[in-house]
Amino acid sequence: MPAFPIEHPGTTLRPLTDADQPFLLHLYGTTREAEMQATGWTDEQKAQFVRMQFDAQQRAYFAYPDAEFFLIEQDGVPAGRIYLQHRQDALLIVDISLVPERCGAGIGGAVLSAVFAQALTVGKRVQIHVERFNPAQRLYQRMGFRLVEDKGVYLFLEWDGAAVQAASV
Repeated sequence: MPAFPIEHPGTTLRPLTDADQPFLLHLYGTTREAEMQATGWTDEQKAQFVRMQFDAQQRAYFAYPDAEFFLIEQDGVPAGRIYLQHRQDALLIVDISLVPERCGAGIGGAVLSAVFAQALTVGKRVQIHVERFNPAQRLYQRMGFRLVEDKGVYLFLEWDGAAVQAASV
């Protein structure tokens, strides 16, 4: 699937390239900042740990069959990433992340809306695993994701466009 249009001024998706790896490492590091502050480690130890975890995450994500990996750009500048796996009956959001300075600006909601539109065109649901304490969970709930399964640390959520459309009739 080619990168699909995002209805948010200046926001685009493009396939990842090797040149994006430094940004992706930085982005991953921002998702672990609070945790790293509590360790008491040196900056070098924190950087080594984040690098090791990032590399492991990348290997796991790139092993997903039928997956696509996009960089989210805002006005031509990297702002985040979204990784999607095409399943038989659903689009699984493997990961969606934005750098902290871009959160709350409507980018995440616009990207999710574009994923929803894509899912509707192919008759699929949209699924995502989210950590229980992830603040983005509020966005997911506002956008119509519903809890499918509590997996302890993670919640498995789903958006069903057909059900949303039927409820609005």
